[in-house]
Amino acid sequence: MVTNDFPPRIGGIESFVALACQFLDDDVAVLTSTAPGAAAWDAHLRFTVVRLPGPLLPTRSVGRAAIDLMRASGADRVLFGAAAPLGLLASSLRRAGAERIVALTHGHETWWASVPGARRLLRRIGDEVDVLTTISDYVTSRLAPALSDAGRAKMIRLPPPVDTGVFRPSESPAGSFVPVSTADVETGTKAGVVAVGRMVRRKGFDTLITAWSMLALSGCQLVLVGDGPQRRRLERQVGRLGLHDVVFTGPLDQIGVRTRLRQAAVFALPVRTGLGGLDAEGLGLAGLEAAACGLPVVIGRSGGAPETVRHGRTGYVVDSDDPYELAARLRDLLVDPHRAAAMGRAGRSFVGEHFDADRARRTLRAALGTPPAARV
Repeated sequence: MVTNDFPPRIGGIESFVALACQFLDDDVAVLTSTAPGAAAWDAHLRFTVVRLPGPLLPTRSVGRAAIDLMRASGADRVLFGAAAPLGLLASSLRRAGAERIVALTHGHETWWASVPGARRLLRRIGDEVDVLTTISDYVTSRLAPALSDAGRAKMIRLPPPVDTGVFRPSESPAGSFVPVSTADVETGTKAGVVAVGRMVRRKGFDTLITAWSMLALSGCQLVLVGDGPQRRRLERQVGRLGLHDVVFTGPLDQIGVRTRLRQAAVFALPVRTGLGGLDAEGLGLAGLEAAACGLPVVIGRSGGAPETVRHGRTGYVVDSDDPYELAARLRDLLVDPHRAAAMGRAGRSFVGEHFDADRARRTLRAALGTPPAARV
């Protein structure tokens, strides 16, 4: 595994890559970049992790490190955690003995497909790997025109998997699901809406805060999980609007995210497209994890994000920059917990059918040409 995206960093790609290691029964060796807390994280793993100062780029020195790790571990298959740019090392790794090379794409590669110089590099990656995975129909449609005919023939669908055993609704002692709308946060105040994501403009936290200010629902909180360059700006926005029911949790690990999802009634993230169409959401793992926890999902109309929702059945797709529409959808769900719960149940079924972790495991192992093994 060659990747910049690996825990303890927190993010959708990092979660995907970590789960891929589990799918391979931890029979992997990972070359990745350094990160705060990495030593403690790596100490608990059952496989070798080699870290270099990052970010890793497709340079000769990184290529040599990858070849050294291949030879030391006896690996003959390579998985790039993100196709661009490290997939440009594919030819050198093949010369060193890699028999099968798979590159994952996530969403940022759509930018590569739209810029002339980067487009040529992406085409080269597609030609040099054996399999190029895509996470959504949107990403497939954006990447395909940039690839050669041979590259397009190598594309397969592999969306980020959701472990529905981990992300599941709270259960009562009797085993029946407790309605999510009745869960209380630690303060005893109902967590009406939760959003999870990196605090950048594309995620639409600013629109969500504006919509929340229009609701004025007593006894409910808006819980914002994550961190990023826009956090201070968002905190100032909350202050200007005089909101006292918005909570910033900072970044949380998987269990922390699951806890916050279980404490909420609705998940909302009005993701948007920026930079003239270059910066769009590839799919959106956070919304799928929320649906697996039994929450209705309200998502913005950007890139592949609408593919995570069945509009009107598991949640709603809204105009990313229309706080009035978003506020109306949130109000409908918050004042009608039975409707919200029904959408949540439908959403969990939808995730289990289309984003099941065991299906992703089989797809990944088939792409790498590894023999079947016991289910993780």
